Amino acid sequence: MSETFILIPGRTTDQGCGISEGKFQDKYQNEINSLQVAPGDMSRLGLCNGDRVRLTGEEGQTVEVCITTARKDELPEGLLFIAYGDISSKMMTGDTHGSGMPTSKGMEVTMELVKKAGV
Repeated sequence: MSETFILIPGRTTDQGCGISEGKFQDKYQNEINSLQVAPGDMSRLGLCNGDRVRLTGEEGQTVEVCITTARKDELPEGLLFIAYGDISSKMMTGDTHGSGMPTSKGMEVTMELVKKAGV
């Protein structure tokens, strides 16, 4: 079963700190490869940290990513957050709406469970 969400990519503090250590180090890689999901959505959908989900974008682009619970006060239900990186870039379409910069905020995506953590 899949459900529709709004994906918001952006920068994080840990990503900023991790880049000074190197983009290929664990701190940075963990940050750009983890999708944050609101605690209420995690609970409602029966998801756990480390579960793997597939995101499908408006133009059919797909990625698989591990999820983590966002801090309770940081992300409202219905929104997903991922740090800028390879995964967020794959979800952006080529349409720049005349600005020269692809849309990177407020992307509608569907999310479906691919694999439970530890299974």
